[in-house]
Amino acid sequence: MTPAGVIDLHTHSRASDGTQSPRELVQAAAAAGLDVVAITDHDSAAGWPEAVTAAAEVGIGLVRGLEISARYARPRDDPSEGPARGPGVHLLAYLPDPTYPPLAQALERIIEGRRSRVPAVLERLRSLGVEISVDDVRAVAGDTVATGRPHIADALVRLGVVETRDEAFARFLGAGRPACVDRYAADLHDVIGLVVDAGGVPVIAHPWGRGNDLAILGAEQLAALAAAGLAGLEVDHEDHDATARAALRAIARDLDLIVTGSSDHHGLGKVGHELGCNTTAAEELSRLLTLAGQHAAASGRDAPRLVGRW
Repeated sequence: MTPAGVIDLHTHSRASDGTQSPRELVQAAAAAGLDVVAITDHDSAAGWPEAVTAAAEVGIGLVRGLEISARYARPRDDPSEGPARGPGVHLLAYLPDPTYPPLAQALERIIEGRRSRVPAVLERLRSLGVEISVDDVRAVAGDTVATGRPHIADALVRLGVVETRDEAFARFLGAGRPACVDRYAADLHDVIGLVVDAGGVPVIAHPWGRGNDLAILGAEQLAALAAAGLAGLEVDHEDHDATARAALRAIARDLDLIVTGSSDHHGLGKVGHELGCNTTAAEELSRLLTLAGQHAAASGRDAPRLVGRW
């Protein structure tokens, strides 16, 4: 019999761009009535140890994961030209071994891409008359290993340039805005394979959110990704309306993919993404955990498991 529970499989702590420490995040999840929460910071497992300790203290189930920055590269007509540059896609990686060398190397390259973009963004902001420094960003980013645009946005809020992160992205930092600078992200097909090889389970985060839609990741493209090892789709997310959710659920059913639902909680850094606002069905988490066990056994990696009872 599948256990019941309130399950949120996508949250962020201060280890990336959330505003709560991993401990505070887990405590908040328990206070919100969650039975299971996943910590999925951007491109880093740095928050895992603290989250594990907190989960044991408050008696909540914890799934350790990552949200990896990737690009969906469309093949070109001439294969010798290599893959075309494609749109950004975020891949949730549940229960991989983050020490698996090829995955660890890929994550470090992605994080370095984040770090190297910060000075370029600040230079553009200064050219727009916004006085902001690296020290201003460090003051809000703390000891995160994944400094990025959300921290620059928080610095702009602190400096009084804007009132919210959303305003910072709308005016300066979002795609097509005057201070937006591109950065490195790994090829989506490659990352899916790395996650599986590391004993983990790859699920595309908000596949039709943030500018991506059916034209980019439609049924045909998702079928090809499933053949490459993709295991699931984050269907229930605040970026998806009812029509998108129904269509994605149908695609997931046709491809036998796991369906997840999540808050994408960032603490105070993101409005309207409260813990548990979207949840994952218990039977879908059971499928995910079973597949994680199979991938770990096949890889021979010492991959993490669910923490706590569920």
